[in-house]
Amino acid sequence: MPSTTRTTPDLDIVTLDADGVTARLDQFADMLHACVHDGASIGFIEPFPMHEAEAFWRDKTIPALKSGKRVLFAALDQDRVVGTVQLDYDTMPNQAHRGDISKLMVRPDCRRRGIARLLMQAAENRARELGRTLLTLDTRTGDSAEILYTSLGFETTGVIPDFARDPDSEKLSGTTVMYKRINR
Repeated sequence: MPSTTRTTPDLDIVTLDADGVTARLDQFADMLHACVHDGASIGFIEPFPMHEAEAFWRDKTIPALKSGKRVLFAALDQDRVVGTVQLDYDTMPNQAHRGDISKLMVRPDCRRRGIARLLMQAAENRARELGRTLLTLDTRTGDSAEILYTSLGFETTGVIPDFARDPDSEKLSGTTVMYKRINR
């Protein structure tokens, strides 16, 4: 059963389990497809057909949610998936204080509404509830997401050059590794 936080009259931030993502697989795939084709550096390169977007959620995300060590937050605008972020807390015993933020994305036609910020706040709150005191993430160096993360209190630990290929070219871009200490 998803938990819901009403943020505006039309926007809800919810947690979805594996069944919730499966029920909305077409919406998640469409959002991922749109983000990659808009240039988002979230692990995929063009050409990026819809069946690959569906396979990501079905073969990677849903099994991780079933394991109980990952939480997926979705932004719903009138019941349409418009954004998501994941909190992975499947860490080794010596890292039980840490969680990883991954796959923050907002549909290109829904950006500039504060959705990414709301999703990140939901992930941080859940990490705190889980007793995590450190969040880590990486993002393409120079992306607007880097500015967002900095505004949310994340600090840069370093940059790895030529880390990943851009989604729409042969260019290799660096990744900025970031962290945030959070209080319980």
